[in-house]
Amino acid sequence: MTQIHDLSAREQAAAIRDRELSPVDITEHYLNRIDRLGEQVGAFVTVTADIAREQAKAAEKAVQEGDGRVDSAPLLGVPVPIKDLNMVKDVPMTLGSAAFDDFQGFADDHVVTLLREAGTILLGKTNTPEFGLPCYTENSVAPPARTPWDLSRSAGGSSGGAAAAVAAGLVPAAHGSDIGGSIRLPAAWCGVVGLKPSRGRTSSLPITDPNLVEHVITRSVRDTAAFLDAVGGADPADTYRLPPPPVPYATTMTDAPKNLRIGYVESVEAIGVTVHADCVAAVTDAAGLLEAVGHHVELCHPRRLFDEEFATHHLRSVGWEFQHMLDGLAAAIGRPLTAADVEPYSWALASLGATLTDASYSASQTWQRAYTAEVSAWWAGDFDLLLTPAAGEPPALLAELLPPPADPMSILPRFERVWCFAAPFSVTGQPAISLPIGLTTGGLPVGVQLVAALGREDLLLRVATQLEEAAPWKDRHPPAF
Repeated sequence: MTQIHDLSAREQAAAIRDRELSPVDITEHYLNRIDRLGEQVGAFVTVTADIAREQAKAAEKAVQEGDGRVDSAPLLGVPVPIKDLNMVKDVPMTLGSAAFDDFQGFADDHVVTLLREAGTILLGKTNTPEFGLPCYTENSVAPPARTPWDLSRSAGGSSGGAAAAVAAGLVPAAHGSDIGGSIRLPAAWCGVVGLKPSRGRTSSLPITDPNLVEHVITRSVRDTAAFLDAVGGADPADTYRLPPPPVPYATTMTDAPKNLRIGYVESVEAIGVTVHADCVAAVTDAAGLLEAVGHHVELCHPRRLFDEEFATHHLRSVGWEFQHMLDGLAAAIGRPLTAADVEPYSWALASLGATLTDASYSASQTWQRAYTAEVSAWWAGDFDLLLTPAAGEPPALLAELLPPPADPMSILPRFERVWCFAAPFSVTGQPAISLPIGLTTGGLPVGVQLVAALGREDLLLRVATQLEEAAPWKDRHPPAF
């Protein structure tokens, strides 16, 4: 028998509009699952049951009375939690840090407003590592976020709680953000779909970091497209703004592209960063599927995608920006933050940033702009898409990625192995999607990544749909959930 949590977000929205399902019943179903299963996967930091019930009743009333929200809110009644790096007015926001365990949101972030306008129901705030920095979700404010496919292993980060919630059927979709792989990596380790839109496709306000984008994690490409229609579009105050698509993304999914030229990559140039064989095998499998649907696939990729020079300038940029962000967070709580307030890795990264001069940061930014031009030019040639592993290794065991307190930065080579295929496209700003193709010999998801030219989410989503139809994953669930 089909359960509510077996339905996609789009299917739930359609059933609500047709009065086949009640927003109240859907909300209660998910709240019950969160109560029974949430702590096992460490998905939530805060559950907003009262808010969810109130919003569900309002959505149900709108359907019954046939008011304007039924037509103007395409996701009316669909439950979607918010990542705990984003503010929701009058709801706690910990940022994954004990220093913020009593902080309340004083306004809605822009993406929260858009999701509310689309009709979604707030179930709560999902788990994230401290300040969203590392590629795992283990902090001092909530249980670790675990991949539902193996509860001894990490869900990844920083949208680890969001991906775990979707994979475990605790929500049909979950908000996430990506600044270096934070949507794509947990999606890969949890066996779900995670799109990082182009820079300028969605608004990250009030944060203005050019690498940060907001979107969602889902179980299907069509759901991903529907949410991009709902939250896409830059705000006039955004520094980067792309023009809207000529037609909604959700309407183009049946327009299957043909005879594309797709390159793929199995390794990176950085010394000591070796890609796991199961991740390489997933790319080989995906390449075969793409060829089977009529595309030309060959081993070719942009030069110097991830090497020591990229890693150096990326670290300098992140460290400098985080140190300044930490100063802003200190102002928000009204006192300076010290090493005793935050985790060792956060403090070490901020300390690194504090040693950098403005000139050093500017030089790294200049290098990244030249890198962006060089990498992006590959798509201006004869290639339409790039296929890569989503991560350089399968889901790690819990605590395996935790930085040693005495030398937190010594974990960086391991982090680089995880995010070596994700970080480059946060720097270039290109759209990239993680798809749940590929399993390890032990049955763990690994995922592959497709990357398009800036602004070509339409092509990315259409090819991703072809892969989803060639290797369906919608009904593939972790055995325990």
